[in-house]
Amino acid sequence: MEGHHTVGRHRKPPVPRVRRGSVIALTGLVPAGLATVTGAGDGHLTDKLAATVQHQFDGDEDQLPQPEAAPPAAAPEPLLHEAKQVAPVGPPEVKSVALPEGRVPSTRPAGPLGMPGIAHDAYENAERVLAVENPTCNMPWNLLAGIGRVESTHGFGGKVDDDGNPLQPIYGPILDGSLYGNNVIATSEGGDLDGLSGSYRRAVGPMQFLPETWRKYAADGNGDGIADPQNIYDATLTAGKYLCSGGLDMRDPGQQTRAILRYNNSMAYVANVMAWETAYGSGIAPAAAALPRI
Repeated sequence: MEGHHTVGRHRKPPVPRVRRGSVIALTGLVPAGLATVTGAGDGHLTDKLAATVQHQFDGDEDQLPQPEAAPPAAAPEPLLHEAKQVAPVGPPEVKSVALPEGRVPSTRPAGPLGMPGIAHDAYENAERVLAVENPTCNMPWNLLAGIGRVESTHGFGGKVDDDGNPLQPIYGPILDGSLYGNNVIATSEGGDLDGLSGSYRRAVGPMQFLPETWRKYAADGNGDGIADPQNIYDATLTAGKYLCSGGLDMRDPGQQTRAILRYNNSMAYVANVMAWETAYGSGIAPAAAALPRI
């Protein structure tokens, strides 16, 4: 052993004896020509390999091969852009968070076609989460961007802070039948989300969810334990879940059409969303004349 002396000289390290069970681990030391050694009549193959490997050790015992150090494991790539994490610790708390005044819009660099950077980040974030949670849906970020463009122009043109919260709450019109073409939604529930104390409801947030629909699909897109329909990260992931529900595959144009019709039962609406989806994917804005009126 290293450090043991006899008559002033170092002893050579003892030659390791090869056991039959070690042959598999040592086959990388056997010359290529021996890989073709076969024939049960000349003795067991593992005995031959063990004897050959042992002979190599005996002939060059001072130059035993050293095992190569395993390369360091690569750090796992974060699932979500900019380290946003969705902690699967149970269903999120559904509520709208009261936020202070004086917040300023995010200054993230703009995305495709001038899309607010914070919105682009939220759409890509949702795509990444859904790719893990529902990979058969094949949700592309630019479809979510098409929804966001039509529903709220990405949060009133990007009036959203760096945490994804709009500077002012985003509400749709009150659905009491006073506006032509709008449904009448009369219910006593949901006032905590849409800010109404009466019996009618309105859509909420940058992706425009009705309170009852939000409660069914509510998702936490930024990992803070809250599903807030006003937050663009939560709203975008929830929109993705809503579109994907029922096992739909967004690569199939027919199934994608069915999904978008859930938002608005209008083919003009579908045409607008798909036009913006294509635009954000290609970088070419659609002509205004080509977009049917919703």
